[in-house]
Amino acid sequence: MASPGIAPNFAALDSDRGRASATDGLLIAMLRASGQVSDLIFSPGRAPQVGVHGNLIPVEAPGLTLLSADDTRRLASDLIGPNKQAITMLREQGSCDVSYALPGLARFRVNIFIQRGSCAVVMRVISTTVPDFATLGLPAQLEEVADLRDGIVLITGARGSGKSSTLAALLDCINQRQACHIITIEDPIEFLHSHRKATIHQRELHSDTPNFAQALRAALRQAPQVILVGEIRDRETTEMLLEAAETGHLVLSSLNTVDAAKTVERLLSVFAFGEQQGARRRIAKTLRYVVSQRLLPRNEGGRIAAVEILKAGPRMHEYFERADEPRQNLLQIMKDGSSEGMQHFDGEIARLVRDGMVDIETAVRHATDPQELRAILQECN
Repeated sequence: MASPGIAPNFAALDSDRGRASATDGLLIAMLRASGQVSDLIFSPGRAPQVGVHGNLIPVEAPGLTLLSADDTRRLASDLIGPNKQAITMLREQGSCDVSYALPGLARFRVNIFIQRGSCAVVMRVISTTVPDFATLGLPAQLEEVADLRDGIVLITGARGSGKSSTLAALLDCINQRQACHIITIEDPIEFLHSHRKATIHQRELHSDTPNFAQALRAALRQAPQVILVGEIRDRETTEMLLEAAETGHLVLSSLNTVDAAKTVERLLSVFAFGEQQGARRRIAKTLRYVVSQRLLPRNEGGRIAAVEILKAGPRMHEYFERADEPRQNLLQIMKDGSSEGMQHFDGEIARLVRDGMVDIETAVRHATDPQELRAILQECN
């Protein structure tokens, strides 16, 4: 925690809000640094930086060779704007999330946080168009999600692995196919969805609703068939998602877990030991898909997704019924379930190597089991 002597000037931050600024011009200049900018980063003592394919590149901006603490505070003020809840959260919790838009050009998911007593800002660039399956390189079998009537679909992976984009593509697929009511609860809203065949309402944390749990309780009274929750963060949200799925809703959400097996472990871990068996039964009845993804540097530049898919079926139900089953068995279920549309990371990464998309060193670095991956590749030679 910062000492009182170097605490950020929240009064100045608050008074800065609403003034005219050159922030938009700076953001536009940074976006022009590359056609593949994924992140914008502002830190005191550094030049503004952009993230391109996982690498940070400094951007020269007029008068901003190095950012000062005042520069980042003013930037934070412009990005927060009139959002009083965000500045309260920044003051009390040390960070806040907001969304920001350059109309007609770009949208951003913004995290502002306090470090060493000053503001730092990280902005994730969000496409102004909802991505489709082909653009993201998603397996075609995931379109089956749009035909589900109930249950839970989880998109998982490390931060920055494209979970939000995949959720948006799945939601757009449902939006095009089903005449239903969709409610999303996001922090913040990222992709903007228009009404298509479905009617879709998007709610943003803090500006439209105070928290996920309250928004979920309200959603159950708003007659949706599909509910999207941006991220599962705690037990209360997990309980509400299970309840929604058990009462006939299709629920989409995300978790920051590295693979399908770890996702199941995380879901179960929020329940006390004495509740585990009941939780296993509930999850077995409601979980439809776990889709995990990793982004790998590709040989021709850019990144490509490797996708792992665990799908509900008799063997997965049997796994949940037996509390003593090891984690490895979920991996075996995916390996044996290729005819049912399942796939596992190392098998998909090996395919990317065979197709000339990634090199072996990259593949091994991103594998779940590097030794097994090498064995898979040797079998194919």
